[in-house]
Amino acid sequence: MMMNPNFQQVMMKPTKPERSRFIISSFFVLFLCAVVSIYEVRSGNLLKFGSHIFFSYNSSSSASFLPLNSTSNDIRIFIGILTLPDQYQRRHFLRIIYGTQSPAGAKVDVKFVFCNLTKEDQKVLVALEIMRYDDIIILNCTENMNQGKTYKYFSSSPEMLNSTKGPSPPYHYVMKADDNMYLRLDNLVESLRPLL
Repeated sequence: MMMNPNFQQVMMKPTKPERSRFIISSFFVLFLCAVVSIYEVRSGNLLKFGSHIFFSYNSSSSASFLPLNSTSNDIRIFIGILTLPDQYQRRHFLRIIYGTQSPAGAKVDVKFVFCNLTKEDQKVLVALEIMRYDDIIILNCTENMNQGKTYKYFSSSPEMLNSTKGPSPPYHYVMKADDNMYLRLDNLVESLRPLL
């Protein structure tokens, strides 16, 4: 069986428009990689700026939750922000916002709370997020809005937060917030301090 020489020539050599489309696509991908890298560097520096003040990255030791200027007499508050697994950008934004606040005389820990993961991409992306930030709690429930997610959070809190290490109780206050709320932590601490 003999092949047509013109067919072989067409298959071996890309045409000029295909080559230019490939070059343009390559530059576009490189441009996107550069933009993402710049964004990650900027947001990473901002997260580092606030992370030592506010976020806890090692949940196995409650002493590591304390800010650098903290004492055992500080008020300890745990905030669980109920959210959805697919809200990656919102969680990232809230990490930046709360990470820049540093209430004096308080240990405030923020964790994101949602129910079981159902999609494969959620399982991968949330696992990476947990490895990076260690600020996610996954409850054993079906994701819902009005069928007991808040109850499940509060009923699971004593078991999740109780530790033999560190101060007793580990937190003076445990609260729930939503991912569309903004809390001014200084004002929250000052309003709760007289109630101790």
